[in-house]
Amino acid sequence: MDSCQDQRDGLRQQQRGTWSSRLEFVLASIGYAVGLGNVWRFPYLCYRNGGGAFFIPYVIMLFLCALPLLLMEFTVGQFTQCGPAQAFKKICPLLKGIGMGTVVVSFILIGYFNTLMSWILFYFFSSFSSPLPWQSCNNTWNVLENCSVQFTVNDTFQQSASQQFFNYRLLEISTGLEDMGSIRWELFACLILAWAIEYFSIFKGVKFTGKVVYFTALFPYAILFILLVFTTRLPGATDGILFFLTPKWHKLKEVQVWIDALSQIFFSIGVGFGVMISMASYNNFNNNILRDALVVIVANSATSVFSGFVVFSALGYMAHIRSVTIEDLAVEGPGLAFVVYPEILATLPVPQLWAFLFFLMLLCLGLDSQFAHLELLVTTVMDGVGPKLPPALRQKEVVVLLVCLPSFLVGLPCVFQGGVYMFQLLDHYTVAVSILVIAVLEIAAISWILGSTVPSLKVM
Repeated sequence: MDSCQDQRDGLRQQQRGTWSSRLEFVLASIGYAVGLGNVWRFPYLCYRNGGGAFFIPYVIMLFLCALPLLLMEFTVGQFTQCGPAQAFKKICPLLKGIGMGTVVVSFILIGYFNTLMSWILFYFFSSFSSPLPWQSCNNTWNVLENCSVQFTVNDTFQQSASQQFFNYRLLEISTGLEDMGSIRWELFACLILAWAIEYFSIFKGVKFTGKVVYFTALFPYAILFILLVFTTRLPGATDGILFFLTPKWHKLKEVQVWIDALSQIFFSIGVGFGVMISMASYNNFNNNILRDALVVIVANSATSVFSGFVVFSALGYMAHIRSVTIEDLAVEGPGLAFVVYPEILATLPVPQLWAFLFFLMLLCLGLDSQFAHLELLVTTVMDGVGPKLPPALRQKEVVVLLVCLPSFLVGLPCVFQGGVYMFQLLDHYTVAVSILVIAVLEIAAISWILGSTVPSLKVM
């Protein structure tokens, strides 16, 4: 009987495909977990929440929440050999909605997240200009009355050339959500290119994607290392690193610091989206997922800290050049990647090279996350309705295309002149709350139902 079951499991794995090696699965998981948030969100939260003091709630939440949740998602995917929708249905038919919830959130997320990819590509191509277009106030899009070539500071009236490039050249920003304006054709072209890269990276299945992630997952580390070596030698870098590491203990009394640590853990590791379930479903049934979960957790956290050294070295240099304290710099959210860091790069020798490398790194980080979310949607379609589709539509290349097209339409409004407001709306209301709810439901379902029905499940 066990032999027949093993044969059926082997046939199913052959039909779905499996990772060529454990290393490919680990790299794909790290590539998904390590994203843009590690480069700009973690350093920004440290900047806002007491420097080194933020490490304490971060580490506590890491082992209290992230590791157990990641281990549970790996267990569900590997045990059921299905994407999240079918996996939770196997555990208990009433729980299929949890899996479908993760799919819906991922569908919306990849649609508007590619807006960020279009911004990165726009900056990437702009980095070939000499001089860099955000280096001066002598461009047609600049508002000369309040444009400054100096670094961004907390000034109500002045805007840096880099800030104006972001607002008036990249976005051509409108007055508000009610004024969507016209489509930004350059961003539209970058959006098409982003989708094309993602399609041709996953359309052959996980074996092909596994080869792609060897570059997209490892290349950012090479660039981060180069940036670290260079930025730590800049004047003022030591002050920035000390600001990063020196704890402000009174911050630990603030509830918001702990909330920020929890939210960073959720969005950085990527639990609750169903992606880790989907990727683990392509593992061999007896793979050691505890070991893999620990590797992913450690690699993700180490990357965040590593990025912190790079960013704060650069912020220290910025403060030194501007003759202000680091606290006086205007550092806020994504602006760290699209406004502040481009300003710093523009002051370095051969700024075009540094801008090229930096935005290529961001591109690779974003692509890895998109690969994983797209693979989740494709897995859901193949597991759910794949056998019912006509043979011509059952091919992986066709299914990937059918998944990409509607997701592309979701993000299309975000490349209008008022698209940044739509982006912020989707980001705040469709993902943040949904993921926390899904994570709580996952814990209840996996701990109480799967845990009681499969007490002898081995994960080590």
